[in-house]
Amino acid sequence: MGSSDTNHKPRVCMIVQQRDVKGGIASVTNGYYGSSLEEKYDIRYVESYCDGSQFKKFIKVLKGLWEYRRILRDFKPELVHMHTSFGPSFYRLQPFLSMAKRRGVPVVDHCHGADFDTFYVNASEKKKRLVRKVFSKFDTVIVLSREWKEKFTPVVPKDRLVVVHNYCKPKTSEQLEGWLEDRFAKKQVVFLGEIGKRKGGFDFAVIILNTAKKLPGVRFVLCGDGAKEDVEKIKAEIEKKCSGIDVSFPGWVRDDAKDRVLVESSVFMLPSYHEGQPMSILDAMAYGLPIVSTEVGGIPQQVKNGVNGILTKSGDPLATAEAISSLLLDKDRYFATSRESLGIATEEYGFEAHAKKISEVYDSVLKK
Repeated sequence: MGSSDTNHKPRVCMIVQQRDVKGGIASVTNGYYGSSLEEKYDIRYVESYCDGSQFKKFIKVLKGLWEYRRILRDFKPELVHMHTSFGPSFYRLQPFLSMAKRRGVPVVDHCHGADFDTFYVNASEKKKRLVRKVFSKFDTVIVLSREWKEKFTPVVPKDRLVVVHNYCKPKTSEQLEGWLEDRFAKKQVVFLGEIGKRKGGFDFAVIILNTAKKLPGVRFVLCGDGAKEDVEKIKAEIEKKCSGIDVSFPGWVRDDAKDRVLVESSVFMLPSYHEGQPMSILDAMAYGLPIVSTEVGGIPQQVKNGVNGILTKSGDPLATAEAISSLLLDKDRYFATSRESLGIATEEYGFEAHAKKISEVYDSVLKK
């Protein structure tokens, strides 16, 4: 399906979330607009998901399918690139896949899911058959880490699985050096993400309390949101156990507000139970923040334990508190860990390296 015309830009249709959606998938896809990928490929974006009520989401996917139908007919893409997760996303995007395959258009799935056990391992045999059937239709499946490639082998043959790391846009070393003294003095711990069980929200109170015992004056900025019931329970537990400790909940932060909280914070915390390759960690590394997180998903490939952060077992809030305290009580270690964090972000997770891998996937599929 390629072309011998050197001026030809292969036509790609990308199925994405609305740009203001909260979470990691939109953070990834938003970086493609106006990027070097658009210099090499003629890309049309179709939004299939938005935040809001179930009715609003239903209308969004219907509009997306209508637009997608028009693009398949008029634009005639040579490749479709879908961004999916587990749960409702798996079902919502099946019509997009079927419509492309009926026209003989190859489809690349970019899987951002985290909880593979619930999605597949512990699912019913009927659902497992459905998952395998759907994934058999993808020409290539992009996963976020080597660990996820191994996890996916019961569903997708290894020769159709490709690892492409998420990316970040690192600050300069000069900027980091200007922040280090103030950050170490401020002792501010930041969290970015969904406030709920999967990302360790119900461990927050124990982490905060035990960090403050070792590090008086520490403050926590917990950015994000989640299911109303979960957020209320987590906030109530923190209020009950952590009286007198500086804890704030700014909600979801974007753009200037996100930049400000990452510049001003000292350590990034993510005590997750399940992950793919969290964009929030890469964002924090791009600002040179030391990372305290857990040994799940692709995190150990982002965070080199003892180098640019500290990893603990999930469900061990006391170890998380100890890790945060140890970084903020040792200035030399803190400075070294911060510099390593930015260095790894710059060398291994820059956008252009990510775009190059995506381009390699496209070219491989287009040549088939």
